[in-house]
Amino acid sequence: MGGGHGHGQASATARHHGRLLVVVAITSLVFVVQVVGGIAANSLALISDALHVATDITGVLMALIASHFAARPASERRTFGYYRLEILAAMVNAIVLFGIAIWVFSEAWTRLFAPPEVSSGLVLVIALFGLAVNALSLGLLHRGQQESLNVRGAYLEVLGDLLGSVAVVVAAVAIQLTGWWVIDPIASVVVAVMILPRAWRLLREAVDVLLEATPKGMDLSEIRRHMMDRHGVLDVHDLHAWTLTSGLPVLSAHVVVEDSRLRDAGRLLDELHETLLGRFDVEHSTIQIEPVGHSDHEGARHA
Repeated sequence: MGGGHGHGQASATARHHGRLLVVVAITSLVFVVQVVGGIAANSLALISDALHVATDITGVLMALIASHFAARPASERRTFGYYRLEILAAMVNAIVLFGIAIWVFSEAWTRLFAPPEVSSGLVLVIALFGLAVNALSLGLLHRGQQESLNVRGAYLEVLGDLLGSVAVVVAAVAIQLTGWWVIDPIASVVVAVMILPRAWRLLREAVDVLLEATPKGMDLSEIRRHMMDRHGVLDVHDLHAWTLTSGLPVLSAHVVVEDSRLRDAGRLLDELHETLLGRFDVEHSTIQIEPVGHSDHEGARHA
């Protein structure tokens, strides 16, 4: 027995498809400018920032592709459709970020002992351009990052790019004032350090979804209490909640009721579903109504 069996809620990433496309377009421009400028200026800091921008582009494109597949209908073989592709895309994106950070650390270590000459004026101009474009991208993604793990990943990467651009601007000004070219590889290390905590956070959240952890901010004891507040409900057990994909929590439970409510099971299911949807934003819930003593025959259980 269940309530709210439809999967009509669109993927959270899909709802921000247009904004993600705009971000891809403008960050692609930043990437090209930074690569050309980084090579011309011989700046590892600028090239590092460009590589980070490349991961932004890749990550957003993966999110868009995943959301496209997530919109495909469910089948008998894949009863929940392709929603989890978004989460897999977020995980791959996090792993790529770790790889970029490791490469930057390695290259910076080499340059620290033999820093090449850097055209700080050119670096400054390009870094300011990247700073302005990243600020625009952050504005486009701000709302969506609260709803979708992939949009949040893109938002955090762009935020890192913005901070990276600030670091490169500071480095370019410092080189102009001091003539110390070693500042450039030091700035590239700063950019790499900024990548690591964001990559870890994105990876951790994706793993939580894949391990079907309780959605962040959801209190199962509170849910159980509200369900047991319904008339005739004696117990709630085997209560599980997990995230199918960003913005789509799922819940299942066994509900023990008085004999008098067994005859009115359909109405009780409607009441429970309304409680879950209205108070906890759980659109899809599967609930098994049981008479007293039925749990003794269920075998393995999880509270």
